[in-house]
Amino acid sequence: MRVEIKDKQIYIFLEGRIDASNASDVEKEVMNAISDNPGLAVIFDAEKLDYISSAGLRVMLKAHKTTKGSLSVINVSRDVYDIFETTGFTDILDIQKAYRQMSIDGCEVVGEGFIGTVYRTDPETIVKVYKCDNPVPKIKNEQKMAKLALVSGIPTAISYDIVKVGDSYGSVFELFNSSTLNDIVKNNEKPFEEVVEQYAKLIKEVHETELDNDEIPSAKGIFEGYVKLQEEYIGKENADRILKFIDTIPDSKGAIHSDLQMKNVMIVDGEMMLIDMDGLSTGDPVYDLQALYVTYKMFKEDEPDNTMNFLGLSAEICDQVWDRVFALYYADKNEEEKAVIFDKLYLLACVRFMNLVTNSALKEGELGHTRIMHTKEHIEDILDKLGF
Repeated sequence: MRVEIKDKQIYIFLEGRIDASNASDVEKEVMNAISDNPGLAVIFDAEKLDYISSAGLRVMLKAHKTTKGSLSVINVSRDVYDIFETTGFTDILDIQKAYRQMSIDGCEVVGEGFIGTVYRTDPETIVKVYKCDNPVPKIKNEQKMAKLALVSGIPTAISYDIVKVGDSYGSVFELFNSSTLNDIVKNNEKPFEEVVEQYAKLIKEVHETELDNDEIPSAKGIFEGYVKLQEEYIGKENADRILKFIDTIPDSKGAIHSDLQMKNVMIVDGEMMLIDMDGLSTGDPVYDLQALYVTYKMFKEDEPDNTMNFLGLSAEICDQVWDRVFALYYADKNEEEKAVIFDKLYLLACVRFMNLVTNSALKEGELGHTRIMHTKEHIEDILDKLGF
């Protein structure tokens, strides 16, 4: 049995058989690992476990009680899972079956983002392979949020499987002959104005959908969390000023996707469908529109080639996307009203951009330093302009 401490969790790798002949020795090693690392969750990796008897199950139960439920069993084979299920342990413990392996060798890259890359494995199937550590909870949350969005009327692609892709994990979608809205713009497959009009209409339909479910977080709370994490970069005074501003934004049950850029809009049989639903929340539309501004405008401020490298779109096209979407979305507002709305979403965009940079490798190097410095300056300027 092998024990590793990773990501503030105790990984215990089980092998062979656990039965009456060795259960006491296994128990001793397990309990020693728990006592040597108090407060850490325990993950049993059962990929190489062939059999577990009632004596072994009692070891699991004792570890479960000792950790007060902070225990899970992953990579469980079908035969071993049947034992857990028959004895009722699947109702007591977090038991996760082993995921089937999928290869992406030679597969077309459909899109790439901060946390994952999307591949087309065949004409009907795409898989999003995650880059982050321990992505399974994130994938499951995305599946859950996507279902909540779909039943509320938001056109959403539902992941039907979780797979192992090398050392990482992927989320599988059945999207027949699909492409992204970003690709349609990049390849000039349809008139630009027509595509952007459909895009702006979709965004508005999402925001007009009310989500009255306690499981869906508020965008306000999410952004308050961002601000508190940024005090060391922007200073407590600026953080407090931003929090006061956020308090003035009206509460709403309108749906917020959190990253509605065109890469996350799939075209399936001529219909638009959303992916990447793990950031689903509720709030005022400015919480979503700020993310578009970050994608199409802010990233290229200090890195002019960013949009071409990330989206395959020129800076000029990205400017046109943002300008046209904003104009269409707020077509019923006069110029003065639109200017006020823009200032509000711009401050939120600065907060989100700072969060993306400071919580990733983007903060490293000269470019990272420049981005942090410029974003802090923007935050102070817009706070003054807004009167906070």
